[in-house]
Amino acid sequence: MTPLSGKTFLVTGASSGIGAALCGRLLGQGANVLGVTRRPALLHPDVSPIVADLTSREDVSAIFTQLGKIDGLVNCAGVAYLSRITDGNPQDWEEMWRVNVMALTLCCQFSLKHFPKTGGRIVNVSSMSGHRVPPTGGFYAPTKFAVRAITDALRSELKASRSPIQVACVSPGFVDTPLLDNYFRGREDTLSQTRAGMKMLEPEDVAHGIMTILTAPPHVEIGDILLRSSDQMA
Repeated sequence: MTPLSGKTFLVTGASSGIGAALCGRLLGQGANVLGVTRRPALLHPDVSPIVADLTSREDVSAIFTQLGKIDGLVNCAGVAYLSRITDGNPQDWEEMWRVNVMALTLCCQFSLKHFPKTGGRIVNVSSMSGHRVPPTGGFYAPTKFAVRAITDALRSELKASRSPIQVACVSPGFVDTPLLDNYFRGREDTLSQTRAGMKMLEPEDVAHGIMTILTAPPHVEIGDILLRSSDQMA
């Protein structure tokens, strides 16, 4: 038996990157995993699929319509485009805002009534770009600053209501996932140079950090984990 045996976790962005790595870890701990994705064929076969487009508020709401009790929610889904404030495409801004901020916040709100009275944990995947704005941060960085603020606001509200639900953030630096392909679109040479010049984090590394939060004793509340490759400068 493990601390997570028999518990149920809802994971967004479950079919690739950090979400897929986390699903594998949870299954290895004997947990039941519900995976939110647009591509159910890519899910681990033992993950129960929930098909949803997180840019749609109706789809996000529908995730929770038939949902039973859960012991944890992990918001891994995210979109990253290099889209500057001065000349970026507002459509990119809107997609990042809908997925990274609105869908995450709605999932947090809708999930609350599905936790047992003994509580549970919500983990939001933010970014080091939510702690400082890199030169290429553009509109992506503000969405990740928003994730941190939403996490802190939710934690404060839950504590004020004496809810036993805990809320945490995990903020990684560069992680070698398909998200980078979107972030570096049109700059594929730069991505190749970045990969050649540094050992990035792997999705498993971030999943390990999330598991540290999920498996902590109930009286231990971890607020924010920052992790980056030892090759990453800042």
